[in-house]
Amino acid sequence: MTDASGDRVPIEAQSVLAPLTRSAIFLVVTIREGTAAADIARDAVTGVSDLVKSVGFRDLDARLSCVVGIGAAAWPLLTSQPMPAQLRPFTPIGGPVHTAVSTPGDLFFHIRADRFDLCFEFERLLLSALDGAVDVADEVTGFRYFDARDLLGFVDGTANPVGSELVGDVIVGDEDAPYRGGSYVTVQRYVHDMAAWRALSSEQQEAIMGRTKADNVELDDAPAGTQSAHKTLATITDPDGTEHGILRDNMPFGQPGAGEFGTYFTGYARSPQTIDRMLLRMFVGFPAGAYDRLLDFSTPLTGSTYFVPSLPVLEGLAVEAPDLT
Repeated sequence: MTDASGDRVPIEAQSVLAPLTRSAIFLVVTIREGTAAADIARDAVTGVSDLVKSVGFRDLDARLSCVVGIGAAAWPLLTSQPMPAQLRPFTPIGGPVHTAVSTPGDLFFHIRADRFDLCFEFERLLLSALDGAVDVADEVTGFRYFDARDLLGFVDGTANPVGSELVGDVIVGDEDAPYRGGSYVTVQRYVHDMAAWRALSSEQQEAIMGRTKADNVELDDAPAGTQSAHKTLATITDPDGTEHGILRDNMPFGQPGAGEFGTYFTGYARSPQTIDRMLLRMFVGFPAGAYDRLLDFSTPLTGSTYFVPSLPVLEGLAVEAPDLT
């Protein structure tokens, strides 16, 4: 496997590039204070691959996987190795009306399968392994909705890179050689005001999203300097025309009885700056003030960023433990 420049990428990368599944659990935890808690957390994350095998053997066709992300505050607790070059906490982004909030998170587990029972069993065993070492900061169960649509009724993830672009946009290369094969992931939990959204006409919804609702056809961009659609603001292009893609593995979640309807945003990228630029355009606007009108109906309740190390680096944490005494 190679990246966009032709550099080979380690085949030992975590399952970041795995296809979309029917079910997922998004789990964010914080590590408690003390050496003992750090040791338990390290043992758990270095044993994730074995746990996937133990649970996944029940139905190999269900494609159980788990991606592990490590936050900036947790990195020095788990390893004496230098921090990945671009790992830092998620920074809040305040716009004229809406804010992308930053919330606590030391470890992120993206658990996926085509069967929810496998996701459930994996999470149960994982939290048992982490018992006494962490507190759950966020836990969301996602599901595939019809033909990969969000609860707003639009197909999600249409702009994901494919083919050789996928590796080049998502997987770290020689720019940070010790961590080649890794990736960065930013996660946010959005809740939707469905009553307000449904009060709009289909044409108004399509203008906000920048795509047709029924057949997912991209609409023309608005004139420069005017209110841009979500699909335009979420596209990052350099002045020379170079486009920087991200891999979205978003999923709907909700509880109709509780009036909860949302989207869990999961964005993987070779550089977290790509997602930072996207969110800046959405929340502040491009031009400034012309923010993403989708935010009038979708509110982020969480926000955190993690580095997803390659499997050798992840499993090597066990022999690179720092001295926290």
